[in-house]
Amino acid sequence: MSETRVLVVDDSRMMRTLITSALEEIRNIVVVGEADGADEARAKIAELRPDVLTLDVEMPGMSGIAFLEELMTTKPMPVIMFSTRTSDGAGDTEEAKRLGAIGCFPKPVGPPDMMKKVIEEVAACIKTARESELTKIDASAASSNPAISPIDWNGRLLLACSESGGVGALKGFLATLPDNCPPILVALQNVDQAAVDALLKELEGTIAPSVSIASDGAAMEQGKILLSPGSDQHVVIDAWPGGRCRLMARDPVGGARPSASLLFASAAKAAGAEAVGVVFSAPGEDADRAASVLGEARSHVFRANGSGGYELKRGQAVQPVPDGQLAAEVMKACAK
Repeated sequence: MSETRVLVVDDSRMMRTLITSALEEIRNIVVVGEADGADEARAKIAELRPDVLTLDVEMPGMSGIAFLEELMTTKPMPVIMFSTRTSDGAGDTEEAKRLGAIGCFPKPVGPPDMMKKVIEEVAACIKTARESELTKIDASAASSNPAISPIDWNGRLLLACSESGGVGALKGFLATLPDNCPPILVALQNVDQAAVDALLKELEGTIAPSVSIASDGAAMEQGKILLSPGSDQHVVIDAWPGGRCRLMARDPVGGARPSASLLFASAAKAAGAEAVGVVFSAPGEDADRAASVLGEARSHVFRANGSGGYELKRGQAVQPVPDGQLAAEVMKACAK
């Protein structure tokens, strides 16, 4: 894997030094620069072209939240909030995730080993962001991915998985689907309840199918999208046809909860080749296994190829799929 270039933005020189030193101990991560606020960050982004930003909230002049909104409007890129104000459930955390931050972590207060643990979590988030496409859904995105006409559904079930770094691509995909799309169950890997709620709020009224948070026993119905309800439960499908979503409280699988591999395995068991999977997540143990388990059932599996497009795998056959054609090809697999 190539190195991931990180720009650290924080008004505290001591904190920039601590974050930089800790990140540079992580394999394949290199800190290319530091900035003490929004003005310097803009210049450093243009000069250094980082892959990922870590961003504080409390900074002189423009706040980190305001700068995040500016970035996502003018130059979308993976941003990780790292602040005393971005603990779980905090208002700034929810706002940052609504705006498109791929992760929010609290600055630790305590011994050095606490900083080490949090930095490892930040590094894991950075690595998943490396392959992600965080593009804002706007008029230009809609024109390059035109809406798809209603389909004559063939009865196939559709599963999707995405970690936080792939949510931008997931949103672009969902924005083009027809209102009679196949039943869709989405596993948002390690994405907490606040971020899921923010995503639901963003999608409601802007996409043609109906969308809601999955509950235990929720029916899988045509024209409906179910999103996993946070990071404390797994989602699976119990049967097909006529299946329902089931929630399971158990340990993470392959480092993820909800687990894509667990969801895809349940679909392979229930529906076999009558399931279709889309993997927006970056390569990793859980995402890799998810793609594999549906492939073994000779189902259609669409997955990002790491170079801006996707590929369709079914059994041993592999077919390239351009980014702008993903939704159309997935709907083709779900239509008579």
